[in-house]
Amino acid sequence: MMTPSMSSTHSTLTWDAFIRLFHWLLVACISFGWWSGEQGGEWMEWHMRSGYAVLALVMFRLLWGFTGTPFARFRQFVRSPLTVWRYANGLWRKDASTYQGHNPLGGWMVVALLLLCSAQAGTGLFANDEIFTEGPLVALVSYDLSVEITRWHRTLFDLLLAAIALHLIGVATHQWGKKEPLLQAMLHGRKPSQSNDNSVATPWLRGILVAAIAATSVWALISL
Repeated sequence: MMTPSMSSTHSTLTWDAFIRLFHWLLVACISFGWWSGEQGGEWMEWHMRSGYAVLALVMFRLLWGFTGTPFARFRQFVRSPLTVWRYANGLWRKDASTYQGHNPLGGWMVVALLLLCSAQAGTGLFANDEIFTEGPLVALVSYDLSVEITRWHRTLFDLLLAAIALHLIGVATHQWGKKEPLLQAMLHGRKPSQSNDNSVATPWLRGILVAAIAATSVWALISL
């Protein structure tokens, strides 16, 4: 955390390459999944594949939240309700604190988005359109339950869109209202800091291993 009285004279690597790649791949997969679902027909196969990709990405992020670089770890940005409340109340104060990683509100938004993405994509595994397309695990539940899960699949996407809208409002508030370069940081990974001491390095081998575990886990799941 940085206090406003301390000028940020350095730019340090905060978001490792895997966090940035995860972020933009998730944006692409959710967008494509939405579009392909609206098209229907032969695009439904790609709609399901985008859902599998979302599950793999979420699995990776969950694992990376415990094994990744310092600012990617949940213990670094999931803070107590009291801390979140105090941060929200002082958001527009001149002496409001800034954070090298996720701020207290942003940290819980990350958690909410991960939960919604996993629930929305997960319900798709049991869903069916009552015509041609059904999820790979639909045989594990009754037809009536599959129909009910399909309704939840659609409802959860609406909730996900609402959460994404809140996320974008938050990003816009900090990007243009508080002049914090969040968008640039999610492209090149660097954020203003007091020194170079807290710069992170991308652990490539570990990241590739975690990505392989996530992808293999989802493949095993849809093959049940």
